[in-house]
Amino acid sequence: MVDTNDQDAAISFGPFRLYARSRLLEKDGAPLHLGGRALDILIFLVERAGEVIDKRELIKRVWADVTVDEGSLRFHITTLRKALGDAGEGSRYVVNVPGRGYCFAGPLARSESSETRTGPAVPSPHILPPPLARMIGRDDAVERISTELAQHRFVTIVGPGGIGKTSVALAVAHRELQAFGGQVNFVDFGALTDARLVPSTIAATLGLTVNSEDPMPGLLTVLRNRQMLLIFDSCEHIIDELAPLAEHIVQEAPELHILATSRESFRTEGERVHRLFPLDCPPQRDGLGIADILAYPASQLFVERIAESLGEFELSEEDAPLVAEICRRLDGIALAIELSAGRVNAYGIAGTASLLDSRFSLLWRGRRTAIPRHQTLSAALAWSYDLLPAAESATLRGLSVFVGPFTMEAALAVAFSQGISEPEAVEAISNLLSKSLIATSPAERRLRYRLLDTTRAFVGAKLVENGEAPRVARAHAEYFRDFLRDIALKSTGMQTAGGFLPYADHLPNVRAALTWSFSDSADRTIGVDLAASAAQFFLELTLLTECYRWTKQALVSLDTNSIDRRQEMTLQAALGVSVMFTQGNTEAVRSAFTRSLQLARDLEDLHWQLWLLRGLHIYLTRVGDFHGALGTGEQGESVARKLNDPAAALNVEWMLGVAHHLIGNQDKAVQFCESAMVHNPGSQRLNIGHLGYDDRIVALARGLWLTGRPDRAIEAARYTVREAELLEQPLTLGISLIWTIYVFLWVGDWANAEILIERLIDHSARHFLGPYHAVGIGQKGELMLRRGDTAGGIEHLRRSQATLYATRHRIMTTVFATALAEGLVAENQPDEALRTINEAIAQIPDHGESFDMPEMLRVKGDILVRSGNTAEAERCFRKSLDLSRRQCALGWELRGAISLGRVWRQAGQAGEARALLAPLVARYQEGLQTRDLVAARELLSALN
Repeated sequence: MVDTNDQDAAISFGPFRLYARSRLLEKDGAPLHLGGRALDILIFLVERAGEVIDKRELIKRVWADVTVDEGSLRFHITTLRKALGDAGEGSRYVVNVPGRGYCFAGPLARSESSETRTGPAVPSPHILPPPLARMIGRDDAVERISTELAQHRFVTIVGPGGIGKTSVALAVAHRELQAFGGQVNFVDFGALTDARLVPSTIAATLGLTVNSEDPMPGLLTVLRNRQMLLIFDSCEHIIDELAPLAEHIVQEAPELHILATSRESFRTEGERVHRLFPLDCPPQRDGLGIADILAYPASQLFVERIAESLGEFELSEEDAPLVAEICRRLDGIALAIELSAGRVNAYGIAGTASLLDSRFSLLWRGRRTAIPRHQTLSAALAWSYDLLPAAESATLRGLSVFVGPFTMEAALAVAFSQGISEPEAVEAISNLLSKSLIATSPAERRLRYRLLDTTRAFVGAKLVENGEAPRVARAHAEYFRDFLRDIALKSTGMQTAGGFLPYADHLPNVRAALTWSFSDSADRTIGVDLAASAAQFFLELTLLTECYRWTKQALVSLDTNSIDRRQEMTLQAALGVSVMFTQGNTEAVRSAFTRSLQLARDLEDLHWQLWLLRGLHIYLTRVGDFHGALGTGEQGESVARKLNDPAAALNVEWMLGVAHHLIGNQDKAVQFCESAMVHNPGSQRLNIGHLGYDDRIVALARGLWLTGRPDRAIEAARYTVREAELLEQPLTLGISLIWTIYVFLWVGDWANAEILIERLIDHSARHFLGPYHAVGIGQKGELMLRRGDTAGGIEHLRRSQATLYATRHRIMTTVFATALAEGLVAENQPDEALRTINEAIAQIPDHGESFDMPEMLRVKGDILVRSGNTAEAERCFRKSLDLSRRQCALGWELRGAISLGRVWRQAGQAGEARALLAPLVARYQEGLQTRDLVAARELLSALN
């Protein structure tokens, strides 16, 4: 057994180190974020490495005060294995012994304790950029800011560009990791060009997905009770948008702190401004020796940067006064000092000083009184820029068009527009990188480059001055148009999802290219092409609001005289999906899908036809047009036959299964869903992910319960959630939770229902899924009713209904109205209850063909019994039973029989009640301990 509590010694295996007491897992020396449950499992397995630990013992240890099933354990084991290296490496460490449990099988080694290592004891969920290895002259600032942050909660570091605001903020962030339990998040606004995306950027840093026009309510829901430090970096260009938002966050989240960097203050309530002044420089005074000059931080920084460049460097008595003069002329601005030190290798200290004089004599002469520090930094950048050869300066100007990281291929495309050949551009980029005018940006797939924000701003101005901006912006937009189009061709609407996900770091550049393309001075033809290519990119990243914005603008800009039908088809399809999830189930969704489908038929593109029929099917189920959804599925059946593709046939079976379930044809629903499960091919070509979610397996679990197979329904429900988790699509997991929660409510498993409901509410709030959040609130209300909290349940149900009606999310409204009616009659409001259930029944078209109509009739009968109208109640029960039988819904039939049996018992008709109920109970071969079957057997016992 390994003692994980011994002075928090590091337990090493492979590239990993585990510090159990600090609850920290590192990989190759860097903190690796792991969820709390998964980390608990790892610590326990490591404590007893080599032993096979029984699943029940593992669950008892990790979930000591909560009742969970093995599905939760399997989910967190999968998460742990992924963190340790996906299936291959992760499985090597954590081994499943069938029928017994899990074992940690990797070799372990003990290393130093936490006292001997550096770094935070608690990892941040989003790894901070590293601090400077040594920061000069800022220790007092870091100490004061930390104190101010603890006292005031909202601190802004204000100072000119290049002075070191970000470096100081990062030093504070790493210092405060322990105090905030690792909950320190760095939000870089430097790459953001659209101020409207400020809330979305914060949400993305926190791991949230934004699918709302106004993400603030959901963001506040997540932050309200969090103890967290948010670092807002480079805020000056979006400060008008960010200032009120930051003020609101601080007011609404009492445990949250904000540390911002900006060239100007926010000027909001509660803000504490910390002005970061230049580094202290040696005074202009005769007689200063080397030791005197090196006592000042500006000189220390200059000399240290020279030493880093030359390897070894010792300041001479002759050069010391020149160093003092250079630091003074650069006014202690850290970036300007570093740029100057970088040229000493080429020109020496005296040569650097002379160049400084020749370039900046006018600027520095008035520096002490009126010249803004921004101009000082611009001057330093101009001097560095002017030293570049023509090919390098032209390349650098072109690179200013990029927002955030870019690839070598993208840089070459832009350089070509500047008349620079590929070999010249490759050499220029290499030289610029060595001169620190380009930085590298870490990426998983391949090397990325970026310009520092200050450098980008300076050379961007030069690009405009030279009249090159339109040409370079066009090349930038054309590159990303072609780049996204190539990915789309490899990942068409019918192929497996995920083609765009590895390229998510190009998002800032795609946004910038679209913004330019639709500007007044640009070429909207490129914009339309780019928007069509980017549509699936935005959908796969679940950036539905942005998808709507650009597809809408592209459609408005289409040339009616020369419309590309395939292009319009792509735009209309993306518009339909994005509107459906951002604005609700409006007629605009139907219109967009219908138009796109017509274009797909004109183009005889069968794969796109099936893709669009899936989208239209989703829309129709959401608005409650279940027969329309069935008709759409039948159209898909015809298309799938022409395709002769097993994957297409599979998805049509799911479409038909879902529609039949919602209409009430439960035997057909289960037949279609089970057939699709059995014949699931290994290679799926239909890209459901592009539609926003995958709802293919949600109907099976409910259909199984309705047809009298509760145990299989529970198994299918758990499988549904597991599958949704593997897809890692927020919408998919949301809809899977919504549908499967009802299985646990129906069988009477309140504990697991509560776990899933709370998960749905939290998940939908984190990802700004408004209608799904409303459904979660309604389901919580229904659970509260079942547990006896009638008033609370009614309040939750009414709140849920208001949102669902507003967004035309009608698929759940009758279900919640039925529960609300039950709550009202329990509160002795039979008239209101009867009105509520009658309105719900009246919503159902097509002669009452809806999966929940038998239950609505049964509940109406119960209400009439409470009102004393037994005869009418009995008619409702009989209608419910007849419809249940036609729907093959044994679950509803059993409930109806229980309600009618109770009435007959009171009327002295015990024999008729037994004859009705006993055969139904006998038809059940499983789930005998579920709520309805227990109630049925108790009633039979009472009748006997």
